[in-house]
Amino acid sequence: MACRAPRQRQAGASQVATARNQNTGFSPDEDLRIVLIGKTGNGKSESGNTILNRRAFKSVLSPSSVTSECEKARGVVNGYRVAVIDTPGIYDTKYKEAEVVRKLKECISLSAPGPHVFLIVVKLDRFTEEEQKTVELLRLVFGDKAADYSLVLFTHGDRLRGTTVEEYFSKCGKLSHLIAQCNWRYHVFNNTVPDNHQVRQLLTKIRSMISDNGGTFYTNAMFQEAERAIQDEAKKIMKASAENKRRQEEELRDKLKGEELQEKLQWLNGEYIRKSREKAEKKNKFLETSMIAPSVEAGIAIGVGAAAAGGPLCIAVGAVVGGAVGAVVGVLTPAAVKALKRKCTVQ
Repeated sequence: MACRAPRQRQAGASQVATARNQNTGFSPDEDLRIVLIGKTGNGKSESGNTILNRRAFKSVLSPSSVTSECEKARGVVNGYRVAVIDTPGIYDTKYKEAEVVRKLKECISLSAPGPHVFLIVVKLDRFTEEEQKTVELLRLVFGDKAADYSLVLFTHGDRLRGTTVEEYFSKCGKLSHLIAQCNWRYHVFNNTVPDNHQVRQLLTKIRSMISDNGGTFYTNAMFQEAERAIQDEAKKIMKASAENKRRQEEELRDKLKGEELQEKLQWLNGEYIRKSREKAEKKNKFLETSMIAPSVEAGIAIGVGAAAAGGPLCIAVGAVVGGAVGAVVGVLTPAAVKALKRKCTVQ
């Protein structure tokens, strides 16, 4: 059964629910890494655009996933550097096993060394049985701590029609259960309204969550391995571009002096580091390996264990589980995905 938004009462202004807001000391010099996960049509890409306040991700009305590859976009939001990773829709069944593995590895690489928050994007007017198990799947593949880094983001907040979100999910026990699994962290977006206030409140909640987690982001062996591969590749890229960088520095020294020169040199160095990192995130040894799990046996064992859970907990063939859920590839080799194919169905 799906939970539907109420149809009574006239629609009002955008409503934003506040949960566990407090100030934190999150550094504005560090990227706040946000991974968007959720079903096709729930508004992941549009939510990413709302957060960054620009059309960073393609978002159109479509019955199938518009986002076919993991994408990453950066911006400065309210003085903070933000990196948003948009992912293909959960349960999109058009992909084969090898494609699943490739896409999920991309998600890990783009969010390495680990995301600060997994935003579970849920469409307010329809909460499905599949989505009820999202946090359970997170815990299954990451461990119980994964939920500590998760926040439910409701889209289409305009459909509340004057009802508060608390009133809405108090009438839907399964939805309340999902929020409870995320330690009652939730937020509501009205993606049709260019309202920076709702983004500020979301970032406040995320920073509050980071503070609750000791100022850390979520990581595990797979994210750490991806980060090592990215750093190694970035060093190679920097080395290959060293001569070009030296020429640009010499040109600046010929034109500028003093403080202005130092500022330009610092900016140039930062640009080379940033571009090298971006290239390395998209092409590195972590992405080129045939599997991520330490051994095929480990992957199959855990994969079959996940399959044994049955029902909605399983990943069907081609289910692209983005971001946090996507890191399931860390324990699921292609053989394990096939095992899930034999044993699982999406409800």
